[in-house]
Amino acid sequence: MTEKTDPATRKTLSRFAKLAFITAFFTYCLIVFGGVVRITGSGMGCGDDWPLCNGKLIPPMDFMTMIEYGHRLAALFVSVLIFVVVYYAYKHRVTGAVRDRRLLPYSIVAAVMLVIQVMVGAITVWLELPTGSVVLHLALASLLLAVLIIAGLRAVLDAEAPAGGMKASYQRWAHIAAGLGFLLLVLGALVANTGAGPLCQGFPLCNGRWIAEGGGLVHLHWTHRILAYAMIPISVAAVIIGIREKAPIVVSRAAVVALGLVVGQMWVAALMVLLDLPPMIRGLHLAVGVALWASLVVWASLARRLPYDPDADEFA
Repeated sequence: MTEKTDPATRKTLSRFAKLAFITAFFTYCLIVFGGVVRITGSGMGCGDDWPLCNGKLIPPMDFMTMIEYGHRLAALFVSVLIFVVVYYAYKHRVTGAVRDRRLLPYSIVAAVMLVIQVMVGAITVWLELPTGSVVLHLALASLLLAVLIIAGLRAVLDAEAPAGGMKASYQRWAHIAAGLGFLLLVLGALVANTGAGPLCQGFPLCNGRWIAEGGGLVHLHWTHRILAYAMIPISVAAVIIGIREKAPIVVSRAAVVALGLVVGQMWVAALMVLLDLPPMIRGLHLAVGVALWASLVVWASLARRLPYDPDADEFA
């Protein structure tokens, strides 16, 4: 924080950031839980009922019902957290730093996205899990996670930092990586929900070929892999450029974390394919993928906000 930020405002911003980050963490957990629902085949564990479960508020429990019902309860918990974030931002809307950082608009955007997400979830159940709405459900959840992360970062970043942050060329690297990370999540969801997962055998090649042969689903899977491979040189270049441009330490660390998650995700993907798609590794693949997306959002946000400062080693 800057010297111009009084202690009371600093405390308000700190509390908002904690609320936003806690909510983002549980949103991440909810996304992973949604993957567990899909992997275990529990998506229709409550039948095609919504908001009830098999026609009841508290239904008899078998394994699939328990998983789906637990996911719905977790979604309710995250919904409450998001509205707590909105309430806190609204309560302190007249505070200068809260207003300057546009924390209330970010919070409202998160709440609106939540409402849309709930509606898409209901439609997904009513229509018995069509691929399009399942993928849209994941995409919206990932964007909601990004909004919460950005809101939390805006609360803790220095309001007096010059607009523009790092050099435009470095910001482009961060934005390209974040955009590619989101695209990979969406394509991964398509691969998983269209049955394309088993169609590219072997790793890193697809059925022993660099140029995949087969129908559209084979090419969908191979496109997902090719874009994932592209994340490695992009992430390595970002770390090197950050060192060369003397990026603030938090920006460099964010880029290094993203690179580490890219490498980790490659190992998980290789294991998943070579071991014939075991459920636990598939769940881990989603968990690491969403964590990578979150790290890319953090990196891009920091690069956009924090300027070059050779003496910076922490948030101002």
